[in-house]
Amino acid sequence: MVAMSNVTEIIFLGFSQNRDTQKVIAGIFLVMYVAIVLGNGLIVVTVVAGKGLTSPMYFFLSLLSFVEICNCSVTVPKLILDSFIERKVISPKGCITQIFLLHFFGGTKNFLLTVMAYDRYVAICKPLHYTVIMNPRVCGLLVGAAWAGGLLHSVGQIVLIFQLPLCGPRVLDHYFCDMHPVLQLACADPLLVGMLIIASGGSVSVISCTVLLASYVVILHSLRGQTLESRRKALATCASPVAVVSLFSIPCSFMYMRPSVSLPADKIVAVFYTVVTPLVNPFICSFRNAEVKTALRRLVGRK
Repeated sequence: MVAMSNVTEIIFLGFSQNRDTQKVIAGIFLVMYVAIVLGNGLIVVTVVAGKGLTSPMYFFLSLLSFVEICNCSVTVPKLILDSFIERKVISPKGCITQIFLLHFFGGTKNFLLTVMAYDRYVAICKPLHYTVIMNPRVCGLLVGAAWAGGLLHSVGQIVLIFQLPLCGPRVLDHYFCDMHPVLQLACADPLLVGMLIIASGGSVSVISCTVLLASYVVILHSLRGQTLESRRKALATCASPVAVVSLFSIPCSFMYMRPSVSLPADKIVAVFYTVVTPLVNPFICSFRNAEVKTALRRLVGRK
């Protein structure tokens, strides 16, 4: 903790200093957080306990839902608790832990969405070889690579934040610790570190989004000779992940593909990739799927 040796605590300003407004915000985020845990948790339970959902696609969907719960839990519970406390503080170790977990789960989600794009490419473009290519060993390796990529990305962010001594001011105009807000505490010029954050952090979102969109373009291009119904089904399959990627990657790119400065819109933008995306993910990717709905009815019926 050498980088924060002169900082004993960090104070969050949150969304508002008005106590009544804070309670309203806490209520809204509490409802959203409960919906995130229940919705994504239901997907995990349905895939794990339900029968018939043996395709790798559902395995990846359950992992995505699990990562969404973890990613949201890094920031939202503390925001809710802080809304009832006058001084919203976090320790330096807690701040570093929050940054690490936020980028770990966020990076893993990015790589997992890329893995899901590859899975859909194989399923649509090479259906006869799907079970051979996407065998359990390959699925395990792809998932392991996604978690490893998230870990490397997160460690890289922590290494960068320790390149600068942080001494004050101790106040962050945000509701959680992240790279750009914390760099405002730097005693030295954060320009170089900020550029490295853009190169390492922002590029992950941009590259993952580009690879995913390119894969879906290839999928649709390969279906030119197919029937209209086949193309319609393929388009419906591709639309859901693209929507999730857009809701996640566009706000992340806005946050990390620019110089290290704090903007008034940062807190609102952060809500999209920490709360809104996990909230809508089950409805976009899973609850619209006929097989998931059938397995869910069977599971509820047994219970």
